[in-house]
Amino acid sequence: MPRISRVATATTLLGIAGLHISWGRGSTFPFPDREQLNDAVIGKEQTPNAAACYGVAALLTVAGAVVAGVPRRRSRLRRTAVAGVSAVLAVRAALGFAGRTDLVSPGSVSPKFRRVDRTVLAPLCLSLALGALRSLKD
Repeated sequence: MPRISRVATATTLLGIAGLHISWGRGSTFPFPDREQLNDAVIGKEQTPNAAACYGVAALLTVAGAVVAGVPRRRSRLRRTAVAGVSAVLAVRAALGFAGRTDLVSPGSVSPKFRRVDRTVLAPLCLSLALGALRSLKD
């Protein structure tokens, strides 16, 4: 079971990184337009620039790599990195559940965003945090 958790968590992190790359390139997937994407995912009208999207994608790629086992699965560096990934995702989940994501993303306060954050994004972050921790047992 730990291997499945590790692969699923790493794959999800890398998939979300890919989504951020596509947003940086101008896509609005899975929404029909920029306005709906911003409202549901960002919580404000201001669209992040491409560099911000690519920066998030880079961090998610690193997170996916360490969860997948890079560097070596039993290394101290990897354990520390995975603990960091898990902590960041857990804090993000807690803020989402509390409706306070605006503390780390100022202006993210639209009602739709808070609803999506509580029902989709925060549970996803919590699942990924737990999956990352579980990957250390592999």
